[in-house]
Amino acid sequence: MRRSKHILAFLGLAAALVGWQGAAAQHTLGFVAGYGMANGRFEPKQESRVLWGMYSGGLTWRYYGTQRFVGGFGVDLEFIQQGFSFAPNASAVDDKADYLYYTRRINSVMLPVVWQPHFYMLRNRLRVYLEAAATFSYNFTSSYENEWARERGADDWRGSYRFHTARDNRWGYGLAGGGGVAVLIRRFELNFRVRYYFGFSDIVRNRTRYADNATDGSENPFWATPLRSPLDDLHISVGLSYRFNKEGFRAWKPRPKREKNREVFKYGL
Repeated sequence: MRRSKHILAFLGLAAALVGWQGAAAQHTLGFVAGYGMANGRFEPKQESRVLWGMYSGGLTWRYYGTQRFVGGFGVDLEFIQQGFSFAPNASAVDDKADYLYYTRRINSVMLPVVWQPHFYMLRNRLRVYLEAAATFSYNFTSSYENEWARERGADDWRGSYRFHTARDNRWGYGLAGGGGVAVLIRRFELNFRVRYYFGFSDIVRNRTRYADNATDGSENPFWATPLRSPLDDLHISVGLSYRFNKEGFRAWKPRPKREKNREVFKYGL
């Protein structure tokens, strides 16, 4: 209930921002593609490694005006790869070279609701911006690799991961933040962006709430369902957007100072 109130408050603030910008606002629609890394934050803490080679891509829409530093509001619809990799046998070996990793790669659809403050440079040809977003996601497919099972000669040491309702969480939410630069070319905008996704939801349900979550079904005796298992991502992206307003790109300009008319009265002349 409390989470719902926070989400509604955020959306209400975003709607107020859109209304405040009024007719001066400008719309852009484009696409973005990215590359990055993923990791999981487990409790109890696990010996983990970062997964590189994670891809992302999707559509991006922005609605913002000419106010300096205020920027605007936007929504993205992204395909993003998430995942984690940890060594469940870390406590049983002395050398890191003997670690056997259990790895999951997760394909997700994510909806970031974005606030983007910005300012212009180089005669309005360069836009520098920051981003803060609330993210909502759905995990639709996943794959796994189990090095411990591979060492034992198992044929199913890797493959498609089967989601189980009592164990796996398909829905996720979190926050994201980052920044970037946009090169303005007539009615087009070429973007270079860095964004960090910070998960709050768990990919595996808490074992204290679901007593049957003892194993992951992949014949790994070291695995125990964690108390917390949110996922994080860092992606570097490039994108191209199109501006719909006929006037092209406009930037904030200071209002000219009004000169006050002063009347000088001379007495005694």
